[in-house]
Amino acid sequence: MWEPDVYLAFADHRARPFFDLLARVGAEQPRGVVDLGCGPGNLTEVLSRRWPGAHVQGLDASPEMVDAARGRGVDARIGDIADWVPESDTDVVIANAALQWVPGHRDLLTRWARQLEPGARIAFQVPGNFDAPSHAAIREVARREPFAAALADMPWRDADVVGTPVEYAGLLTDADCTVDAWESTYVHELRGETPVLDWITGTALTQVRERLTDDGWHRYRHAIAPLLAQAYPARADGITFFPFRRIFVVARIE
Repeated sequence: MWEPDVYLAFADHRARPFFDLLARVGAEQPRGVVDLGCGPGNLTEVLSRRWPGAHVQGLDASPEMVDAARGRGVDARIGDIADWVPESDTDVVIANAALQWVPGHRDLLTRWARQLEPGARIAFQVPGNFDAPSHAAIREVARREPFAAALADMPWRDADVVGTPVEYAGLLTDADCTVDAWESTYVHELRGETPVLDWITGTALTQVRERLTDDGWHRYRHAIAPLLAQAYPARADGITFFPFRRIFVVARIE
């Protein structure tokens, strides 16, 4: 289950890639803007301010996130990104840190490119850190007892779950788009007793949490904490630096 308050604990850090992505979307007066995987709606609100004349919608599979977004006044709906179809007036499609959760999203991108009108934009960013020490630690602890049985069927994601900038550029160029693709590694400055664990609790560990009892979850956190502390040591001043690679794509339909 996605918890909006946990996710928003690092709202400033999580928002940086969104603003970097949005800065490269050149649409001036779109009719319809859709935020796929809108989460709690804090960034969907930004889209409404960027394009005040557009009809801005949010879509998310989590009822808790949709409720939070609606509480902000966002026109948010519960739905699966894989089933989403652009409406006739959709001119901008935003997917911020969402497509990595969607199997087959590469096929979706080319389908959307065929369905959208010329001049429309598809803009997305996905994390490119699935081979990072944080994710290696998640898998390592999950293989241990007493967690192995409960997590045996976890759909673990590896580096291939998302493409490279070059792969996405080729995919969407072949779909008759003009593509701007790049990557950045953000070095987030975190603080706290278990800062990296707190970060991944709001994202990568959500599926782990769903499969464990309260006691099992407490034990899992206790087991993974030292691995994360070793991989991402805190400095004497209390700062933990957390490198996070992101992949960005903005495609204009021709």
